[in-house]
Amino acid sequence: MLDDKKHGKFTNSSTQMQKKKRCNSVAASKNSDADSVPVCRKVHRECEHKKPLNNNGDYLKYRCILYEKLWSLLPDWLHEPEYMVYAKPQQKSDKNIVHSATDSLFSTSSGFTNYYGILNLCLILLVLGNARLFLENIIKYGILINLSFTEWFFDEPYNWPNLALTLSLAIYPAIALATEKALAKDWISNRTGVVIYSINLTVLLFLPAVVIYILHPVIVFSLFTLGNVTTCFLKLISYAHVNYWCREHLAATRMQRRKSSGGSPQDSTKANGGTTEHLQTYSENLNVRDLAYYMCAPTLCYELNFPRSARIRKRFLAKRLIEMVFLLWLMVALMQQWIVPAVNNARVPLAEMEIFKMLERLLKLAIPNHLIWLVFFYWFFHSTLNVVAELLRFADREFYKDWWNAETVSEFWQNWNIPVHRFATRHIYKPLLRRNFSKLAASTFVFLFSAFFHEYLVSVPLRMFKAWAFFGMLMQVPNAYITGKYIRGKWGNIIMWLTLILGQPVAILAYFHDYYVVHHLPLAPNITESVVTSL
Repeated sequence: MLDDKKHGKFTNSSTQMQKKKRCNSVAASKNSDADSVPVCRKVHRECEHKKPLNNNGDYLKYRCILYEKLWSLLPDWLHEPEYMVYAKPQQKSDKNIVHSATDSLFSTSSGFTNYYGILNLCLILLVLGNARLFLENIIKYGILINLSFTEWFFDEPYNWPNLALTLSLAIYPAIALATEKALAKDWISNRTGVVIYSINLTVLLFLPAVVIYILHPVIVFSLFTLGNVTTCFLKLISYAHVNYWCREHLAATRMQRRKSSGGSPQDSTKANGGTTEHLQTYSENLNVRDLAYYMCAPTLCYELNFPRSARIRKRFLAKRLIEMVFLLWLMVALMQQWIVPAVNNARVPLAEMEIFKMLERLLKLAIPNHLIWLVFFYWFFHSTLNVVAELLRFADREFYKDWWNAETVSEFWQNWNIPVHRFATRHIYKPLLRRNFSKLAASTFVFLFSAFFHEYLVSVPLRMFKAWAFFGMLMQVPNAYITGKYIRGKWGNIIMWLTLILGQPVAILAYFHDYYVVHHLPLAPNITESVVTSL
């Protein structure tokens, strides 16, 4: 029998000492207490890393006392380390000895982390499972894919207002440029400039919405038009703010950054990926070329000088263009073949409010919807924005971060859409903090701002205002607070994925149900009619 004290067996006294050291973060020795430190850091992470609410550390003190009392209620065997205790290292003096003290690979104590083959197995099962569903869909409904975009556009005369509205967006930046020139020359006051900007941006935001609401063009093209309107609206807000900051600080410092527009290829002497050294200052940037570059650049935050790449990489551009075209057709095909039948089959359960059938429809819609959302993310944030950036030699390509590893909802919203996150931080969040708003109030206002535009992009093309998208975004505030404060790590990442996978199908079914109720549309027996109606 091995000596308990020497080889890591817990006694009552050693257990009590562990509990005290657990929340005081005392360095453990090489005996049995060393095994408790990882447990303390895993279970009581906040106890070690949470900042106290005041200088006395009362928060940390009471929190640790609470953890210690709760921990003392657990039986002693739960405090024991999971790692294997070895009597003495064996020396293989004999080649015929085949046994040694070794943990199984799936045990935590083994330290084994190479699950590459299992990951491949999961991917194969995922592909085979979805392939079976896709074949089942084709057998049941036939081929529903129609990729003739020109036919959709020209067959419906009310699509033309979308084209006219998109082309008319050039008027609003021109008004903004004229206003900035007048402000730079002191022809008008800042207050007058604010009034002109307010009128310009209000007309920009609501005139296209009114036209689309009255004429009710095809939903897809209306959504594209309002997306361009929203982008133009946010860009002009940033343009006005930056030029105002330049006027305010013109006497103290001359804002000089890397050149944002113009310049010939001979201006750049660095290799590919380098940036030009020519700078421009305020009032020099108030020209059509600079504003046109900014309005086309894949960013929502204006600067006098943007980072520029040395040249256009033709092979990189060709790859992204092929991805753009292929993934766009793939998304449309998946929506027509997979999403529309699933949503159409949910009309009867939604009309009769059958809970279990609605839940079954929701789960059946979740996977293809999430797959399309992932394809859209790659198509827009990687392929499309890189194409635009490459053509304009725009060097800042950080359009997204590793949002898939986010442990909280807040981390997801900070990482998945970097252009919007930068705009919200620079022009909404930080200005509110400077006005003595709390971080929670500033974050709530940012989510309100985002919720408005989510509802704007959905309700106007559908000609109904049910606020599902608005409240869905607004519910991210308590979700972000709870996950940020209480849930992190693996479970936080799981909650983030479940929010994405299940939240979007709920919104789709809610809008789908209300759309047919508001417009008094009958249950169409022909699935093809549903495809045309839904688009």
